[in-house]
Amino acid sequence: MDANLDGLLRTRLAELDAANRLRRLRPWHWHNGTLRNAAGRALIDASSNDYLGLSQHPLVKARAAEWAERHGAGAPASRLVTGTRDITLAVEEKLAAFKGCEAALLFSSGFQANATVIPALAAVMRSGIPGDGDDALCVPGIPLRGQATAIFSDELNHASILHGCRLARARTQVFRHNDLDHLDQLLSQCTGRKLIVTESVFSMDGDRANLPALVQLAERHGAALYVDEAHATGVLGPQGRGLAAECSGGVDVVMGTLGKAFGAFGAYIAGSRVLIDWLVNRCPGFIYTTALPPAVLGAVDAALDLVPTMDTERAQLARHSQALRELLAQRNYDTLGSSTQIVPAVIGSAADALAAARRLEDAGVLGVAIRPPTVPEGTSRLRLTLHSNLGEAGLQRLLAAVAASLPSRPSTNSGSD
Repeated sequence: MDANLDGLLRTRLAELDAANRLRRLRPWHWHNGTLRNAAGRALIDASSNDYLGLSQHPLVKARAAEWAERHGAGAPASRLVTGTRDITLAVEEKLAAFKGCEAALLFSSGFQANATVIPALAAVMRSGIPGDGDDALCVPGIPLRGQATAIFSDELNHASILHGCRLARARTQVFRHNDLDHLDQLLSQCTGRKLIVTESVFSMDGDRANLPALVQLAERHGAALYVDEAHATGVLGPQGRGLAAECSGGVDVVMGTLGKAFGAFGAYIAGSRVLIDWLVNRCPGFIYTTALPPAVLGAVDAALDLVPTMDTERAQLARHSQALRELLAQRNYDTLGSSTQIVPAVIGSAADALAAARRLEDAGVLGVAIRPPTVPEGTSRLRLTLHSNLGEAGLQRLLAAVAASLPSRPSTNSGSD
């Protein structure tokens, strides 16, 4: 066997290619809000997470430019050195108020936040328990015994959450997707400290967690609740404040991203003041990372002014998403319980999903094929995302392209004899 690194990499890449799992970077061009492929053809964007179109909003762009001009292009250091500016603290205070929490802390990305905050929380939960933390991952189905700290994670949680659980050195139990009876059973088997982790809107299926029921379950079992609001913030909840905003402080830790509906970049953790103080002192993803640059802070500041005023756009986004789900249902495509702006169309094999994505692009719409390992084997799909700036004419073009690209499937309903 060739032990040369490049040779090993070529072999593995060839295996990925043969399995239709090879990813390649493709150039896309944005000009005045219009998406164009490398050939210069304009496409309807049904793939990005810019749900409210704020990345192209004049106020967001203007404030980003203004703050860069006033404060400089970059941040000088990490936040605990010289990277904490007054504007950073002001944006965090504004974010906390938006989320209805005591405090908030900015991070560079959602992956970084989940992957480093969950271990920082597990560390404090393990404190005072001799020998805890020796088991990195609990075998599913094996009951938890004793006083071990345990994390309970939905089986469809984002890869960043899974990464955080692995780094946490706490026993992790995976509960069936949105199955609160299963979660209740697992929680009952654990007498130690407990942390429940879930997304509020699941990024690949577009369905929602039952946060009110999760809050009640967490309270009954004395568990802390961590909710990833990446795909809900800006789009769902009162004034776009997310689904956790409907739970009156029942969520202990709220994570959200700023590069989706906010149209900017970065992420945040919101919660109690003492939570944020702990992360400032013990979260490596915060401590050892350069602060966000002024242009990003300006864009986030402008988005925080705009998002609460966009109920009309959110209502249109919901209507358009429902119209797409209805079309897919008529053509017998499974949309996996989607009730949000994320609308999957399950195709099946990776090869078939890639072919469907090519047909859709030929019809003038960019809808990317999602394949394993991002989604389970046999559930490769087109992950279609709607945006509030699509307009009625754009929606009709999108629906026509989907209808032309995805042939109707035979109904799976079986009649009775």
